[in-house]
Amino acid sequence: MDMKRIRARIDAMTEELIHQQSQDGAWRMCFDSGTMTDSYLIILLRLLGRADERLIHMLAARIASKQEENGAWKVYPDESEGNLDATSEAYFALLYAGYYYEADPRMVRAKQFILKRGGLSEVRSLLTQVMFSATGQAEWPRMLRIPLEAFFSDLGIGLDLFSLSGHARVHLVPTIIMANKQFVRKTSTMPELYQLFVNDSRKFSNDTTWISALNEFISSLPLSSLLPPSSSTSYEKAEAFMFDRLEPNGTLLTFSTATILMILSLLSLGYSTDSTAVNRLLAGILSVMCVDRPHLQVASAEVWDTSMLTYALREAGASPSMPALEKAGVYLLARQQVRLGDWTRRLPNTPAGGWGFSNVNTLYPDVDDSAAVLRAIRPYTTEANGLHANWQRGLNWVLAMRNEDGGWPAFEREGNQLPASFFTFEGSSDISTDPSTVDLTGRVLGFLGDELDMTIGHRWLDDSVQWVLSQQMRDGSWYGRWGIAYTHGTGAAIKGMTAVGVPDDHPAIQKGIKWLLSIQNDDGGWGESCLSDKVKHYVPLHASTPSQTAWALDALIAVYAKPNAAMERGVEALLQSLERRDWTYTYPTGAALPGSVYVHYPSNNYIWPLLTLSSILKKYGT
Repeated sequence: MDMKRIRARIDAMTEELIHQQSQDGAWRMCFDSGTMTDSYLIILLRLLGRADERLIHMLAARIASKQEENGAWKVYPDESEGNLDATSEAYFALLYAGYYYEADPRMVRAKQFILKRGGLSEVRSLLTQVMFSATGQAEWPRMLRIPLEAFFSDLGIGLDLFSLSGHARVHLVPTIIMANKQFVRKTSTMPELYQLFVNDSRKFSNDTTWISALNEFISSLPLSSLLPPSSSTSYEKAEAFMFDRLEPNGTLLTFSTATILMILSLLSLGYSTDSTAVNRLLAGILSVMCVDRPHLQVASAEVWDTSMLTYALREAGASPSMPALEKAGVYLLARQQVRLGDWTRRLPNTPAGGWGFSNVNTLYPDVDDSAAVLRAIRPYTTEANGLHANWQRGLNWVLAMRNEDGGWPAFEREGNQLPASFFTFEGSSDISTDPSTVDLTGRVLGFLGDELDMTIGHRWLDDSVQWVLSQQMRDGSWYGRWGIAYTHGTGAAIKGMTAVGVPDDHPAIQKGIKWLLSIQNDDGGWGESCLSDKVKHYVPLHASTPSQTAWALDALIAVYAKPNAAMERGVEALLQSLERRDWTYTYPTGAALPGSVYVHYPSNNYIWPLLTLSSILKKYGT
């Protein structure tokens, strides 16, 4: 390996990052989650009668630019043919925008693709179905007509709203409000999509779970039954639930998608389109628009990007006293959370102290961001400056979040699993609960080993390692929930376990390394398709991406005392991909909603390669 070339690439990336830093110390790298949010924003603006034509035109142009030759839209580049839900949303949004028409060749092709896939009745995403139901294009799914009393009254049927993940809750509550109200809002310019159903029914074909049957049974009972229809009190409680979880910028728990649903639910409750509440929420949605292009982010990623880039730059040789890193430290320290969110229900005696994903997150801390920030700010939190207590409070929060199985979840500990057939929306089993995950647990173990010198031999840590070992697949890989997918999980598992002292020759680690070597591409790199995340087994991309190559190399570096041929080929592939910057540079390697939403984080092309190349220099450079 050419160490001078590696050093030159590190220096070039460092210079780029310093140039990109904001004045307040943060890095603001707009991440791309496809066309879903852009489509929803157009629909919302038209429903509200907001004539922001410049924004609508730009959003529509961006959506149109993503269309494939066959008329479809995809949620990741190598998706077979296209995605029905994304295509249906884009088709509706472009027609509603008013700049594209049914007779346009591109719209004709889109319609043909939708019908070929079975029509609108076959869409599977919760959000897609809600948008079509709320605009009167389809019937509200029976499985969503759960009386609010089930969640917001002692007369419920045992459905615990707080057994769901926080992100599921804030999307589900406004949805159930609308479903109970059978809310529909139309405007004079809204297109009608009845021709996109292949038969006379406007029902969704997956609306067949036991929840649907239960709701039908409940609706047939007299009002004096155990579970009455949603009452005015339950609507008031549901409304309060949403308002209590607004962030300072006006978003519902920082999610633009949840905030869009909240606006629609308020309209169903009688709010006017120009009410103060609706205006506040709309301003919150617009606050997470990208500044460099017309794209609505699901949420902004300032805290994650800033903490991880600060750590990566320091590992790359930047001094903690560098002004850029000091500014970043000040920025991150100011965003430690002091409010008690829903997480405290399962940690009632734990003070707040974690960090969230975005700039305005004050209620929804997560383990991954908190551990990342603790790494980043450690040089700036000393006894001398009085800030060590802040660092310790953050550490205590992360440690307290560990589940009884030994692993770490993202947002809330000890979440209950829902029945497999509770909802049949795309990815519902992954998004509705927040169990321990291998990738987050691996990163926490890495943090504890690298920063605190913690090692196996203590039962508490041994239990966490044993949980990771128990999650290994038969082929030697591990699944990563928040990155794509088995490459991500395997790299995190091996790096985390070796950081706390699991020996390199442990059979599970050797099996994981063997698996990684077996999927190495001919060019020396690694690349995995987003399809892996949906089908839950490894699917090759047949090309190499920077972040996935870095994740695989991290595992090899952790295990091998000396560079070998596979590593040398991997480093060469990584350097070339960083220089080439073709489509693999923007391939989405972040997982959000399996099967529906995948994310390209621009920071991934800096964070992980910088950490990997820096590890190469430190371990093998001399």
